[in-house]
Amino acid sequence: MAEREITSPVDLCRPDGRLDPQAVGWTRCPLHRANLRGWGRAKRWEYWGVVTDRFCLGLTASSLDYAGVCAVWVLDRETGRTWQHDAVPPLARGVSLPPDLGGIARVDAGGLHLELSVSRLRATAPGIDVDLAVEPGGESLGVVVPWSSRRFQYTVKDVGRPVRGTVRLDGTPYDVVGRAVLDHGRGKWPYAITWNWAAGFPEGGGSAVGITLGGKWTDGTGSTENGLFVDGVLHKIGDELAWEYDRSDWLRPWRIHGPRVDVRFEPFHDRADRTFLGVVANETHQCFGHFSGWASTDDGERVDLDGLVGWAEEARNRW
Repeated sequence: MAEREITSPVDLCRPDGRLDPQAVGWTRCPLHRANLRGWGRAKRWEYWGVVTDRFCLGLTASSLDYAGVCAVWVLDRETGRTWQHDAVPPLARGVSLPPDLGGIARVDAGGLHLELSVSRLRATAPGIDVDLAVEPGGESLGVVVPWSSRRFQYTVKDVGRPVRGTVRLDGTPYDVVGRAVLDHGRGKWPYAITWNWAAGFPEGGGSAVGITLGGKWTDGTGSTENGLFVDGVLHKIGDELAWEYDRSDWLRPWRIHGPRVDVRFEPFHDRADRTFLGVVANETHQCFGHFSGWASTDDGERVDLDGLVGWAEEARNRW
């Protein structure tokens, strides 16, 4: 599948609010200006996933126009205990999201306080206090997925950024070192959608290899969110991938494969979130675990992915 690389800044939308055809493509660094217009179908979010030798964390600041969906979540990998605090403010009151990367996303709602930027992650909620510095990384993958001129998504996947700082749980502080992944999203979505997403990166201070792999939501659009990162350089993968997993047992091994990717994923934890509010509903299984297998670079070299840590997920939304 041939995808167009964009190398200069571009507006996501035309003046009438529809997708600008010149914005469709992918980038190695953020170049899109997310000038969304209109209300009701716009979805904006910043999600940071972090894995350290002991903890997995998820930090979410989002606006769906009619509500904010925000959260902080922590898993202790040693004990299996989790901490979670959610806030769903009507009309996204207390949620402030910058139009583009480079600003600060803030949440002050329902006992949850978040400040998320490309250089620092801060979260406080009952029993939880997170303060992490994010170090610079290499190239990221930005891509515009076009369902139509009125429905489209701009996403940036920045994989394997080094992080260090403090996580305090129920008053006990822990110094942590790990890796983080950013999922930056701005777009106008269909009412019902299902997606797969996987992100893998070195455990601790391992080799500078990372992956982002997607499925279902991009099928048939001519765009994918698939990429391999080697020593900070992105190798874009344009193929649609096959995802194989057992929806009756999320902790069984998964397989994700295509002409340039063949990955086995073995989960150790299933983070299951379900929301059913009539016409609005979500079911997400974000499974954390380890990867094995390979992916190939632009010139055909196979890169070993054995030992990468991260997650693979399925999300089903009516929103």
